[in-house]
Amino acid sequence: MLSLQAVVISEPFFCVPKLWTPLRCTRHCSNLATNNNSVISTERKATLEKFKIQISSGPRFQDFIRGASAHQTSAAEDGEMFSDKSSYLSETSEMGSSRKVYFETYGCQMNVNDTEIAWSILQKKGYQRTGNLKEADVVLLVTCSIREKAEQTIWNRLQQLTAMKKKRLRTRIPMKIGILGCMAERLKAELLEREKLVDVLAGPDAYRDLPRLLMVADGGQQASNVLLSLEETYADVMPVHHSPQGYSAFVSIMRGCDNMCSYCIVPFTRGRERSRPLSSILEEVQMLSDQGVKEVTLLGQNVNSYRDTSEEQFSGSDQTQLSRGFKTVYKTKQGGLRFSDLLDRVSLIDPDMRIRFTSPHPKDFPDQVLHLIAERRNICKQIHLPAQSGSNEVLKAMRRGYTREAYLDLVENIKKIIPGVSLSSDFISGFCGETEDDHQETLSLIRAVGYNIGFLFAYSMRKKTHAFHRLQDDVPAEVKQRRLAECISVFREEATRVNAALVGSTQLVLVEGESKRSANDLCGRTDGNMKVIFPKEDVAVGSGFNDEPVHAGDYVLVKVGSGSVPLIPTRQFILKLGTNYC
Repeated sequence: MLSLQAVVISEPFFCVPKLWTPLRCTRHCSNLATNNNSVISTERKATLEKFKIQISSGPRFQDFIRGASAHQTSAAEDGEMFSDKSSYLSETSEMGSSRKVYFETYGCQMNVNDTEIAWSILQKKGYQRTGNLKEADVVLLVTCSIREKAEQTIWNRLQQLTAMKKKRLRTRIPMKIGILGCMAERLKAELLEREKLVDVLAGPDAYRDLPRLLMVADGGQQASNVLLSLEETYADVMPVHHSPQGYSAFVSIMRGCDNMCSYCIVPFTRGRERSRPLSSILEEVQMLSDQGVKEVTLLGQNVNSYRDTSEEQFSGSDQTQLSRGFKTVYKTKQGGLRFSDLLDRVSLIDPDMRIRFTSPHPKDFPDQVLHLIAERRNICKQIHLPAQSGSNEVLKAMRRGYTREAYLDLVENIKKIIPGVSLSSDFISGFCGETEDDHQETLSLIRAVGYNIGFLFAYSMRKKTHAFHRLQDDVPAEVKQRRLAECISVFREEATRVNAALVGSTQLVLVEGESKRSANDLCGRTDGNMKVIFPKEDVAVGSGFNDEPVHAGDYVLVKVGSGSVPLIPTRQFILKLGTNYC
């Protein structure tokens, strides 16, 4: 069924053959309206008759509707689903005809996965992918709206692409520019109207519609579909993984978020939470294992709130268990297969495949999940635990659903159940109403926990959010930047201290490839997601005496000789492992 609602166009949507010529009859019509009783000349009668014939030979209302009443009646009599073979938008018209698509991906790992989904859909329609921007017929930017800086990056890029588009030779197929993802949903009106920089807009839940949107754009019209869905998970779309390394992959398990933190735009750009069926996730992970992938990262905006209710047998009355001392803004959910069930099943597919997940919420770490991570050797002992702030007042304004004390209790519980766990976090500096005392509380939390990795940002207010409507962005920009710099400084001090404890230890490293620092070095990551750099040289294999070169995707044992970031191992101990490393 065609959805005219989903398309924003600047010209008439359908192209109708010009079978007749419009008449300039303003004056005649006026005379007819004011002189109904007058005698109509023979010439005028002939003109009107000709006009009626021309109108009758043009397209009818039914031609613009998929399923004219006559056809529907016939289909109903046959007891079959109606299919309009004479539709203006046929299946073949949506084919890519080997046109080349160039993707640029910005933002989080979910956008990387969205790129793979969008490419899977376009590939089936005959499009080709290119890594060369100059030969692209279609350029698609997969965008992020989490901060103002991310959006400004896209605006600048659009200006560059538009200049390139104008330089294209007239003999070539005109280049089409599309915006996908969160920015498409949030700024749809501005993107279409601002200097006409964009031909196609597709929100996070509209990638299936991309072939049709591109076909409309080929007709010289702008096309948009940014409708959010309560059900779309792309469960039946197998992403085309395009990782340059080939040893790691992202697997989306859920979409959207229900937490409604006051600073966050995600619920408004990606919609409500819905989880992908367990069976389709297991199928994709098994396929990746068969392809030799060594590491899979499970993705979701609130990944550990996964709850599969796709099958009746998964329904139940048991309530979702939260971390102790945490609460939600929504009513407690019931039934469904939980994150612990998924993590259990995924980790059993391939014992030699590392399993990671991001991005979680601290509220969704019941003991059942923690014990499973501790027990399974291929589930990485690294947990992302976004704190955002160390102040109870700021946490309340952020609507995070926990206090500083509850967060620290959770950290203590995690470290007790998973010894040697690596922790990472997110922090926002300069949120609405944040005082110097609040800022000092955040610094003290960073010192108290001891994170290995951190993601720290100055607050950027987003339209549509609770903070935009209810709070004041009252912390000056220079104060935000100063507090951010202080947070980064304290974090680095603590990370160096935490990493120093690893000196002398032996770490299992998954090799990523050549180091950016030197062509003579390789780099990889530990189970705790710490980066390690080591010399590119042949190493011993297993317990034997033969040496072999190390390649991306190999597992090696390294003995850490320096606690800096990244870790530097001693040159005396680098051991390459075969299978069954666990």
